[in-house]
Amino acid sequence: MQNIIFIDIDGTLVNDHGVIPESAKIAIRKARENGNLVFICTGRSKAEIFSEILEVGFDGMIAAAGGYVEIGENVLLHEKLKSEEVQHLVEFFNKHGIDFYLESNNGVFASINCKNHLSTIIEKYIMDHSDAMEEIKRGFQPFFDILIEGEELVREDINKISFLDSEVPIEVIMTEFGAAFTVIPSTVSLLGNNSGELSVLGVHKATAIAKVIQHLNIDKENTYGYGDGLNDIEMLEFVKNGIAMGNAKETVKQVADDITDTHNNDGIYKSFIKYGLI
Repeated sequence: MQNIIFIDIDGTLVNDHGVIPESAKIAIRKARENGNLVFICTGRSKAEIFSEILEVGFDGMIAAAGGYVEIGENVLLHEKLKSEEVQHLVEFFNKHGIDFYLESNNGVFASINCKNHLSTIIEKYIMDHSDAMEEIKRGFQPFFDILIEGEELVREDINKISFLDSEVPIEVIMTEFGAAFTVIPSTVSLLGNNSGELSVLGVHKATAIAKVIQHLNIDKENTYGYGDGLNDIEMLEFVKNGIAMGNAKETVKQVADDITDTHNNDGIYKSFIKYGLI
């Protein structure tokens, strides 16, 4: 039977500097050569899945935390947020001084101060990790470059929203929007303690995986998932073999079937060998 592997991006496929370790690229290519299918399974929207990632080679993608599914050139699913819900969020965030960006397949649209805020975060991170300056720039610059300022923010093509750290506790945001969105802390810790993500309510990586394996007629017994963040929990619980990275959050490790090494210590490669995928 054919195996299918679902791999998160941030903190799993790419390291904390936003760069893919060479061992992960080798593992994915060898796994596909061996007849396995490998899918991206990320909270990022399609516009944030850059060429460096796609060039590794994948059989499809789950993006926007389960809201978008693409197999080859075919779109299997594309969930979008309601424009009135986006308007409520934009008004609330602007009123409370919360910087944010709206994610879609067509682009990533930043609030007024978002790029300045992100620039400050990245500059501080580089100062704290000056030995990895070039790698950090290579990892984060593509995302910074695609942020679009000055566009209308109340849009109909949005499938996910991310917000940066602010003085507003994330619990307040969860209370305000929990009935309309799935709200979780950010999967990118660099963005701060009160940063987070909002996506389509009731949609997550596991619901998308279920659609993929049904469409491809692949048995759930032959499914693997790799992740590190809170939006990976449903995926790791759903697949037959849910594997947490060594750098994963503790709550993610607790639901996983297995724990591999960290992203920088060849975690994906080592696990692929362990399960006979390469």
